[in-house]
Amino acid sequence: MQLDQPLSDKEFDELDQFLLSDRCPDDAMTMDTLHGYLTAIAIGPEDIALPEWLPPIWGESGTSAGPNFKHAKESERIIGLISRFMNEIIVTLEVAPKDFEPLFCEHEYEGKTLLDAEGWCWGFWEGLELRAAAWDPIFQSNLAPLMHPLYLLGADEIEEDELALMDNPVKAHKLAIEIESNLPEIHRFFLPQRRSAVVTVKREIPKVGRNDECPCGSGKKHKKCCGADPAAQ
Repeated sequence: MQLDQPLSDKEFDELDQFLLSDRCPDDAMTMDTLHGYLTAIAIGPEDIALPEWLPPIWGESGTSAGPNFKHAKESERIIGLISRFMNEIIVTLEVAPKDFEPLFCEHEYEGKTLLDAEGWCWGFWEGLELRAAAWDPIFQSNLAPLMHPLYLLGADEIEEDELALMDNPVKAHKLAIEIESNLPEIHRFFLPQRRSAVVTVKREIPKVGRNDECPCGSGKKHKKCCGADPAAQ
């Protein structure tokens, strides 16, 4: 199996279950939020290295504590799955951006199946905030309206008079459809200034030394965190 191969259904479920497990902080991202977050990083104006974008996945509390990995192999496994998830997004956007599908949730409302993009958009906005100033050009361009649905569903705060634009499931569903159609144009806007590079697990996750900082984002040395002897934990 190639390291940059897309996640299988089994691997997707494995990552999903880990993020929802009690070994992750309560505010860790879910799969739809993670997909939105990684998408913003993938199409944004600047390349961001894994050591910077990984810790926020575990939530505000997780950026200091990190997940409770059982051992170093589990840490490498989960971070490897997340890296491949990111790689899958990058490859799809580069090869077939019009075929890219955001990982929106679905729910039933008055007998209809509607899209719920709020979690995905929240993740996207978190990714955007990593380089907020660098995103300014698109908000100041003629493509600014393309960002508005993302702002409505993803920003922590919106204007009170804007609530009426997304205050029921049907309106939110229409915004989700707009977002999906807008993403290729947003991706194209920043393409000239973003160097083309596919993330690979080998490059993003070098072998961690015992005295290096742990890649989970805890701030501790690897030997005292995920690299500790499982038998001693």
